[in-house]
Amino acid sequence: MKPFILTLLLAVYIPFPASAYDKRDLLQQKASLQQVRSALLEPSEWVPYPAYSDRRAWEQLTDPFREEQLKVGERYLDYEWKVIRLTDYLDYSRTGARTTMQDPFGSNCNALSALVLAELCEGKGRFIDQIANGVWMFTEMTSWVLSAHLSSAQSSKLAIPDFREQGIDLTSGDMGSFMAWVYYFFKEPFDQINPLIAERIKVNIQDRILTPFRERSDFWWQAFQLKPGGMVNNWNPWCNFNVLTCFLLMETDPDKRAAGVYRAMVSTDEFINYTHADGACEEGPSYWGHAAGKLYDFLQILSYASNGTLSVFQEPIIKNMGEYIANSYIGNGWVVNFADASARGGGDAGVIFRYGKAVNSPVMQRFAAYLNNRRPERVIRAGRDLFRALEDFRYTPQLQEQQPALPAFKAVWYPETEFCYLKNDNGFFFAAKGGNNAESHNHNDIGTFSLYIDATPVFIDAGVGTYTRETFSSARYTIWTMQSDYHNLPKINNASQAAGAAYRSRNVTFDEKKPMLSMDISGAYPEQAGVREWRRSYTFNKKGEFVLDDAFTLHNATAPNQVNFMVSEQPDISQPGIVQLKAGDKQVKLRYDAAQLAPEIETVPQPDPRLSNVWGKALYRITFNARKLAQKGHYQFIVTTE
Repeated sequence: MKPFILTLLLAVYIPFPASAYDKRDLLQQKASLQQVRSALLEPSEWVPYPAYSDRRAWEQLTDPFREEQLKVGERYLDYEWKVIRLTDYLDYSRTGARTTMQDPFGSNCNALSALVLAELCEGKGRFIDQIANGVWMFTEMTSWVLSAHLSSAQSSKLAIPDFREQGIDLTSGDMGSFMAWVYYFFKEPFDQINPLIAERIKVNIQDRILTPFRERSDFWWQAFQLKPGGMVNNWNPWCNFNVLTCFLLMETDPDKRAAGVYRAMVSTDEFINYTHADGACEEGPSYWGHAAGKLYDFLQILSYASNGTLSVFQEPIIKNMGEYIANSYIGNGWVVNFADASARGGGDAGVIFRYGKAVNSPVMQRFAAYLNNRRPERVIRAGRDLFRALEDFRYTPQLQEQQPALPAFKAVWYPETEFCYLKNDNGFFFAAKGGNNAESHNHNDIGTFSLYIDATPVFIDAGVGTYTRETFSSARYTIWTMQSDYHNLPKINNASQAAGAAYRSRNVTFDEKKPMLSMDISGAYPEQAGVREWRRSYTFNKKGEFVLDDAFTLHNATAPNQVNFMVSEQPDISQPGIVQLKAGDKQVKLRYDAAQLAPEIETVPQPDPRLSNVWGKALYRITFNARKLAQKGHYQFIVTTE
């Protein structure tokens, strides 16, 4: 299947239930357990990086980065390793704050990774003692699971790490794979200090990663007990990549290694199965790096360890999943940001470039070069992800030689995920979505859209604030960013959209020739909305203006309709029939029928830094209130720069 840059004049998509997705099982189709055992190589045969002792090879590999990497590592030679206290864990259950535990944990991770990369660059042993201090500190911890994830990782559901069992979440998996690489590179220098250092790493990885993964099938991200309609999100490839790395590097028994690898393949197949064939990431670009991006890492290291035998990079869905990140880039650092994704970003240039090479996508490779040219620094940072840092050492020279370019499409249509992107010669970039209100990191946002002019936001999706206990709880939809009233959507008979897979778009059509996207969004509203049909259509007219048309039929009209728009700069509604907006230096007009609708403005302060860092101190909501009750009618809005 080719990427969904349209070649059809008309595409119509009738959605399937959320539980109906393809059981492709690509990895299991590729190889049986016995074939996996035969294909896997020993680490000394497949690891594509020099041994720590091979200083000439490391000097060649790290030459462009060495000076800066050493400067970063030297900052941590006297680093005081932070103790994560019991009350730091408890703060999540007491106040809902995640950062109390996460911040010191992350600081320690950044210190250790900087030291490791510096020592690999220099190779003189100058950083080894401090690396050993960091390793010892981490292996002394009861668990590597974040405070916010303990309830899902531990059967006891306790708010502090339970020494009686080990769970696998994103960070415990990250630390497992990180420590596996540290063991691989530094076992010999550690042994010269004391053999217990490396042995402690080995025991930790066995107890915290290998054994739990072999023996347990109840981690939700494994999807081994997936119920009909169940969700498989970025946790699956992210955790499975880490588990896979640990088995490939640390398990010495060939049968156990093959069994663990195959089990991770079976689990990862569920993520590929769950993903629509069009490849779009329903979680948005912010999550692509740990959704499709982590799937790429999984497939790449599996290919390395089998000398290419266990590879599915040729499958069309894998390429589609990769090119989504390039297509979702608007320009000047802005991206299409449905769900919990941020409007700022673009992705990891190194991952995108390597992915593009693996699936033979010039679009991805050129886009990666564009992102790389925007990077302000030339130092490689690992965080908890040492594999990506090591790959950056290998591939950055190739990336720097690649010609940069943004995708040059006029229309991209993802018919199963129901994402649509349009560009025109007037500098408009439009994005809208259908789907359902039970997607991963869902907002109640069926039919919402964003509109940028010359890579400058006008009509926006706010995104999400700092994660707290409420973000992923029954209180999620009490948060304003999750509600349809703070997306570019109508409020019908005083009813907002509802959460759940049953609330979804209907009769979605896309016509590239006009171009036009149209969908009935009435199915996203609860019964009290009393709506029979609300057909929302988006198009560019012959002048290149953007046109939104809402045609509706209600069972009854009990309250005036409202149509809401979120904008990034303060609007001017002083002139009837026109809302004056800005897109950078450009003046933008939103035209409407003043006889039908009366606008009002709400200032939405942004005290949360996760939002204010993107949008500034405030956002603005324009609410168009219908002047009279109506069971049938239509509202039209035209956006122009004239």
